[in-house]
Amino acid sequence: MGKIIAVCTSGVRGVQKAPADAVWLERDWGIRGDAHAGNWHRQVSLLAAAEIAAFNAKGADVHPGAFGENLVIEGIDLRRLPVGTLLGCGDVLLELTQIGKECHNHCAIYQKMGDCIMPREGVFARVVNGGQIAVGDRIDVRPRTTPLPFQAAVITLSDRCAAGERTDKSGPAVAKRLAGAGYAIVERLLLPDERALLEQNLIRLCDQRQLDLILTSGGTGFAPRDITPEATRAIAERDVPGIAEAIRAASLAITPRAMLSRAASVIRGKTLIINLPGSPKACMESMDVFLEQLPHALELLRGTPQDCGR
Repeated sequence: MGKIIAVCTSGVRGVQKAPADAVWLERDWGIRGDAHAGNWHRQVSLLAAAEIAAFNAKGADVHPGAFGENLVIEGIDLRRLPVGTLLGCGDVLLELTQIGKECHNHCAIYQKMGDCIMPREGVFARVVNGGQIAVGDRIDVRPRTTPLPFQAAVITLSDRCAAGERTDKSGPAVAKRLAGAGYAIVERLLLPDERALLEQNLIRLCDQRQLDLILTSGGTGFAPRDITPEATRAIAERDVPGIAEAIRAASLAITPRAMLSRAASVIRGKTLIINLPGSPKACMESMDVFLEQLPHALELLRGTPQDCGR
């Protein structure tokens, strides 16, 4: 059980939020009147009071809302809660969607202290049920009545598509098939063949959004800018060679050019990442190989006990 120490809002992004006595949360939107409310996954930001106190012990002298957080909570170690955790405060129900965030522009706090806790300690949520939250209200972790659907992202790597010279057909086809199999597609990205950019997004999706699955399309061949396997392996913690090998083996029965694929399959944290070819047809043929086996693999990554015997 935790307690709401402060509620803060601002009608402008990029500035410190002002404390209020109470706020009203709109379902699937966020805090009424707050600049960060909207149809996205970071509708409400939360920060633990203990983290602010520890930061102030270093001489920071910051107050609630200084980091741009909406809710300051006492008694719950927010950073240790996984994505998908439900937090309840009266009628209000929040679902955690992201842990930490990227810091694109160092704020005034960072300029003063050389550090800012929000990128690593802040958590973000969407509003499942709306209502009022006031200072002093109790908040607690609520049990899920249904399991969190498998969360997935689809990334297309293509210089020409990213430049608008060609329409991306692979990404939408992969996302549609995953959605049809019951996966929640939380992000779809179209990126140029830039290794650093792909690595950055893979790390963000694995570590902050804690996704179950990421499928990439394109950039697995011999061309100089085909860097998808290198970026994928660079951020990996464990290799999963069997999936990539199975795709290549099945594809060789279709075309001998399958031997030229350098696609990888790896794990980072609890996220499985699989590289797919660039064409929609080849993507579907590749997904035929592994799609039925994914639920078992992803449950294992979530830590759900499984019987691996046949």
